[in-house]
Amino acid sequence: MKSPTSFALALCATLAAGGCAFAPGQHLDRSQLLDSGNAESSMVELVPITPKLLAIQAAAATPAAVPQALLDYKPGPYRVGAGDVLQVVVWEHPELSTPAGQQQQTEANGRLVQPDGTLYFPYVGSLQAAGKTLPELREILARRLKDWIEMPQVDVGVVRVNSAKVTFSGAFDKGNEQYISQVPLTLLAALGNAGIKTAEADLTGLTLKRDGQDYVLDIDALNRGANSLGSVYLKPGDHLHLPYNDRRKAYVMGEVLRPMSIPFKTRALTLTDALGQAGGMRQETSDGNAVYVIRGLETVEQKPVRVYQLEARSATAMALASKFEVQPQDVVFVGPAGITRWNRFITQLLPTGQFFYFGANSKNQLSN
Repeated sequence: MKSPTSFALALCATLAAGGCAFAPGQHLDRSQLLDSGNAESSMVELVPITPKLLAIQAAAATPAAVPQALLDYKPGPYRVGAGDVLQVVVWEHPELSTPAGQQQQTEANGRLVQPDGTLYFPYVGSLQAAGKTLPELREILARRLKDWIEMPQVDVGVVRVNSAKVTFSGAFDKGNEQYISQVPLTLLAALGNAGIKTAEADLTGLTLKRDGQDYVLDIDALNRGANSLGSVYLKPGDHLHLPYNDRRKAYVMGEVLRPMSIPFKTRALTLTDALGQAGGMRQETSDGNAVYVIRGLETVEQKPVRVYQLEARSATAMALASKFEVQPQDVVFVGPAGITRWNRFITQLLPTGQFFYFGANSKNQLSN
């Protein structure tokens, strides 16, 4: 069995040499190729791009959706954590409310929650603050101050949040942390705050890591459909990773003006888009019926490679190409004029005697 790399090189080399290797005027001998003796290894399956194929693929496509577990999470009231800075106001007692002086900024008069979760306050001493809501903390302080102050009126607010945070990595403009305050933080707001490197990001692969579980979100598809990202709330400890698109590419080769690799920013890259970005087919040297999309080279040792063929000379070809979606790692190959007989083509491609498998429903004919 050939390795994926050597198989890909053999495939492209054979396609590139096709114009010299095959005599004009020959055609596919379907009965010979469907002979079981010529399909022993079933390494490759040829699939014509037809309206029926596109309809089957469209029916099988799964609409993008936000996992229900993310939609089910609703944030509760804010709970104090270690590192938070609180402002405690005891009405009519500025010596307790603003010990650094009223002229100082608010944070200078703040009370720091210690790493062990405790908070110190005059006349009260040290109390466990971490895990408490602000109303709970207010009630505890008022109760303990009754021994020193008649009918104490206490208010507690958060000056600076340091405990409840979400982290970011990958293709963000601002990869720093974001903090979740008393106002819940939605996924949509967090993405807006972080900024996305749209030219470099893989918008189909945003991963939200929560409580040991990974949730993959196609934010491109979700933005184009019924957008529910605003209904996803982040919780402390969440991590968002947006991968770069440098490993998700399609490759356009052969008789095109600009052979190139095309990075995927979104899932939607059609065959028309791919050929257009490569400058289109060379009219003088390309074979209009030799437009191929080669898929599965990286898994050739486990399952057959699929070669999708577009008969670009037909009147409906461009309509089909505009609906056929290219996938990452696909190779789009435009063959030269002269690739006319598949049984000779596959014999050169697989010198060990292994042949392409043609499905029983394939009625493809390759001719000049």
